[in-house]
Amino acid sequence: MEQADIGLIGLAVMGENLVLNIESRGYTVAVFNRTVSKVDDFIHGRARGKNIIGCHSVAELCQSLARPRKVMLMVKAGSAVDDFIELLLPHLERGDIIIDGGNSFFHDTIRRTRELEAKGFLFIGTGVSGGEEGALKGPSIMPGGSYKAWEHVRPIFQAIAAKVDDGTPCCDWVGSDGAGHFVKMVHNGIEYGDMQLICEAYQLLRDCAGMSVPELQQTFESWNQGDLDSYLIEITKEILKKTDPETGAPMVDVILDTAGQKGTGKWTSTTALDLGVPAPTIAEAVFARCMSALKEERTAAAKKLRGPRAKLSGPRQKFIEAVRDALYASKVCSYAQGFALMREAAKEYNWKLDFGSIALMWRGGCIIRAQFLGRIKEAFDRKKKLPNLLLDPYFKKIISKSQRNWRKVVMTAAKLGVPIPAFSSALAYFDSYRSERLPANLLQAQRDYFGAHTYERIDKPRGQFFHTDWLAQ
Repeated sequence: MEQADIGLIGLAVMGENLVLNIESRGYTVAVFNRTVSKVDDFIHGRARGKNIIGCHSVAELCQSLARPRKVMLMVKAGSAVDDFIELLLPHLERGDIIIDGGNSFFHDTIRRTRELEAKGFLFIGTGVSGGEEGALKGPSIMPGGSYKAWEHVRPIFQAIAAKVDDGTPCCDWVGSDGAGHFVKMVHNGIEYGDMQLICEAYQLLRDCAGMSVPELQQTFESWNQGDLDSYLIEITKEILKKTDPETGAPMVDVILDTAGQKGTGKWTSTTALDLGVPAPTIAEAVFARCMSALKEERTAAAKKLRGPRAKLSGPRQKFIEAVRDALYASKVCSYAQGFALMREAAKEYNWKLDFGSIALMWRGGCIIRAQFLGRIKEAFDRKKKLPNLLLDPYFKKIISKSQRNWRKVVMTAAKLGVPIPAFSSALAYFDSYRSERLPANLLQAQRDYFGAHTYERIDKPRGQFFHTDWLAQ
């Protein structure tokens, strides 16, 4: 019987495209799907004539694999992953490798790695970013888990991954247990922030500057030629070109303004809260989607609640340039928050994360791929233990150059009543981070007053705590 190099379970579009990508690099792939008819449809359809083995059971899939067996799960995060692991184990041997390529929560990956290693198996939890196109043509891949498994999957993963200009694959070992899925989670959180910032720039230009969709399209096209060059800006300009075939209106204008989410942005925000890391721009991007979901409430409220009229006074071109600067500065802060979160997680979970390498992995294939990431790689090359991107000379210069326009945009939006929660939170993050003194001294006094929570003093060493009897005369 022909032996496959790797097996894959889960033939939704992402799974199918990954299989075709792997096979195109010279590997033989065995496939299985819970709905077995999908296996036959795939084998007789997109996989026809290729080195792909269709299997009708988990046992058959495992029997078809060369040792050590490598089985990749591309199934829905949560219980489905655990269910398939349980189905696989009776058909595997010690040293075989299970790979979870879905968007699993990193704590689940930590648990699965521990449990499977205790039984003699190897486990990899890997982020795969790039959507359907990336899966087929080259995604960004972020593996972590059992390091002994890396030598066995590395040739396949790096062959199918996207490549940067010098041919370096957008895939490298991230770290132990849940590190790979953690980095993918943060990637998705940054993605939430990036998308919301772009949407706020779009709304500012549309509602304040009165720009038409063709004018917006031209603006985003010009932005994609410079420092803002990125996949998300690129697809935005393409979206703005599209016309609805039914009405003839711009496609973007016929789409209902209510956004969905799959939870990874929320995971990033709650994890930031758990670790005590400020990530307000990512959190505001999540809340913005929650607010968008209140469509009926917002429609009713719009008839009852009044605010200023969103009409710009002053030169429109200068405002467009100001929005561009505000977008770039806010983007820097959003990424700074994501990398600060990874830095703290590395301490908490004892991961040896290479932040420059992570930035490089995001340069190609993934949703947040951008020219900008090369600057982040250079920042960590200059200072490996850089505490925050805002302190890097390049990004300090960007913020300094953009700051006046950034503040102008936030003030203009407030004056005209246009909601920009991500832009505003990014500016507040910058101002908070650069503040030697914050009003937390009053907050600590309040906490000590009502709950005897104690406080530290400015004239005593850190770590010494004091309490005041606030009601004493």
